[in-house]
Amino acid sequence: MSKVVFSLLVDNEAGVLSRISGLFSRRSYNIESLTVGETQEKGVSRMTVVADGDQDVLEQIEKQLAKLIDVREIKVLPADASVCRELILMKIAVTSEDRQQVIAIADIFRAKIVDVALDSLMVELTGTQSKIDAFTTLLGQYKIIELARTGITGLSRGRMDLD
Repeated sequence: MSKVVFSLLVDNEAGVLSRISGLFSRRSYNIESLTVGETQEKGVSRMTVVADGDQDVLEQIEKQLAKLIDVREIKVLPADASVCRELILMKIAVTSEDRQQVIAIADIFRAKIVDVALDSLMVELTGTQSKIDAFTTLLGQYKIIELARTGITGLSRGRMDLD
């Protein structure tokens, strides 16, 4: 099993997300991560879909996506030729004794403290999936009140694009 990051340019219209996610569910393919946002071009959104499976399944996913009328372009983002990032917001319960330790861990990972309360800190971190996982594991010794992860988004390195 391997993991593939698909970068799609799609029409920014109602129902596109539903049609693409429906393609995955109808064929029992799993979406590991999904992010969508507008691009610099009006009426076009970039969708980043992370899927896993064997080579045949991943090729089938790409072929099925290419058949959808809303999908303008598809590109597989290889790890060595692209930049992929994820964002996490984490609210951690802290005591006055824990506060400095949590801040020190955040500093090591270059995370930002974005909210401070008497009994909690909210931390923001952007990075690779492995960096986010390591950060979450390290802070797992504290009570995590809430956690939100965006999922992976990415672009090709250099001047390469979907065209």
